[in-house]
This record gives sequence, C-alpha cells and structure tokens, in this order.
Amino acid sequence: MIKLIVGLGNPGPEYEATRHNAGFWFVDEVARNLKVSLQPERGYFGNAARAATPHGPVWLLEPMTYMNLSGKAVAALARFFKIAPGEILVAHDELDLPPGQVKLKFGGSHAGHNGLRDVHAQLGSADYWRLRLGIGHPGVKAEVVHYVLRKPSPEHRVAIENGITQSLSALDLMLAGEMERAMMKLHAKPPRPKPPRPEGVSPPETPR
Repeated sequence: MIKLIVGLGNPGPEYEATRHNAGFWFVDEVARNLKVSLQPERGYFGNAARAATPHGPVWLLEPMTYMNLSGKAVAALARFFKIAPGEILVAHDELDLPPGQVKLKFGGSHAGHNGLRDVHAQLGSADYWRLRLGIGHPGVKAEVVHYVLRKPSPEHRVAIENGITQSLSALDLMLAGEMERAMMKLHAKPPRPKPPRPEGVSPPETPR
C-alpha cells in the first residue's frame, strides 16, 4: 500500500500557480479528500499531514526545499517512519503528456526532471511510484525552463485540474496498494461517442 504521497513543486506565492507546481495541486486535493490540513514540519523540510484511512495511515508531503532539493524532504520523512520506496507515490508535472492526461508508473528514469532526480539520489532508489500529471511541452527544449515556471493558459489549467480529479477517482485503490487496478482505471480510454444519426433516418425497430 501507499504510505507516503508527495507532491513536487516550489514554495512561495510567485510559483503557486505555475505548471511546475502541479504536484502540489494534486496533494492539496488529496488533503481535502482525506479531510486533513498540511502544516509546516521543520524536521521533514516541508508541509505535511498524517491522514487515517481504512487501509492505514498515510502521510502527505509538499517539500519546501525548492524543486532541485525535493529528495531531502522525502528521504527525511520516509526514513523516520521506515517507509520503503515502493510505498511512496510522487506526483509531478510531466512535459511528455498533454495537459490533463495522467499516467501512473513504477520506477524508471527521472527523464531530466530535477525534482525526481533528487528524489532518486536521496532515496538511493528509483523504485517508487510516480503520478505523471501532463502539462504539455512548449515544443522547443530551450523553452522548457521558462515554460514550467509560467502559469498555464486558462484552458490548460482546467485540463490539468480535470486530470487531477480523474486521479482522485483511483486514490482509494492506490492507498490500498491495488496499483494495477488503479493504472487500469486511470489509463482507460473513454468510450468513443456514437456518430450522430443522419436527419430523417429512423432508428431500427426493436424486435418484439
């Protein structure tokens, strides 16, 4: 089961609404869902809360170390409570997914994400869960730094928030450790809409 949910972002009002803080937005919603409030915890270098769930206690954490040192907070809390990497879910902004799309994955590389890079280094392992919150890509690598530190357009913000809402629908499965079922729920494509019936064409009669 998941015992620690981490959202990656940067502290301070100037970063609050930027794409790089999508992980914070997710943890804020999880906290509302679990009816807890994150509070500053100096020992864990971030804002944290402990929530009781039917599956056992879970910690929520938003590192206040700035993105590049996110692992310092994650490792401090995980080591104190003896939480294994495989019991950690890290929510973060993902350039390689369009705004609003979400993917759940286990392990793998940090793909150049500075927050994940430090979590890797501080935990000494890549074997933790990631919730990838799509924010889209500027299309040019040189623009990435400016892109993630800017606010998304209103349309993209709505799409990202919809992705977070979708992620919350699998929260209980993730907390229970049913990660395969959570992945199936999150990755399922919506049914294709039926094409509109041409005008003047009656629906086929139902056999009696």
